[in-house]
Amino acid sequence: MTTAELEQPTETVQPEVKGGVVPYLVVEGAVKAGDFYARAFGAQEAGRHPVDEQGRTMHLHLWINGNSVMFSDPFPEHCGASVPAQGFTLHMQVEDVDGWWERAVAAGCEVVLPLQLMFWGQRYGQVRDPFGISWSLAAPMR
Repeated sequence: MTTAELEQPTETVQPEVKGGVVPYLVVEGAVKAGDFYARAFGAQEAGRHPVDEQGRTMHLHLWINGNSVMFSDPFPEHCGASVPAQGFTLHMQVEDVDGWWERAVAAGCEVVLPLQLMFWGQRYGQVRDPFGISWSLAAPMR
């Protein structure tokens, strides 16, 4: 490939970004995380960049519960260092919270707060995935 060809922008199809605020998480093993989230939360892959020589991907775009969540592996050489997840929880409001809960736990999520009826009138619980991310699941009581 010539230098002129390298400098030409390439046209790529970008998947739809769903949701107003989209988390972009840096996790060790982003491709493995995507596979895990497919099993645990029914994630669909919207797009990804190929892995580099070290097995890292710069970008993985998933749709989970109708919204986009994006990931990359740590790239410390590009200001993308990884730090342990802390101080946030990704929340999902779902219809069948028991089904979502059972699937997440069966896939390998650790129960942090058991699924239960809460004082605000929802069945709510929290899990932590193998990548250290906290997730809460809730549904209104009917």
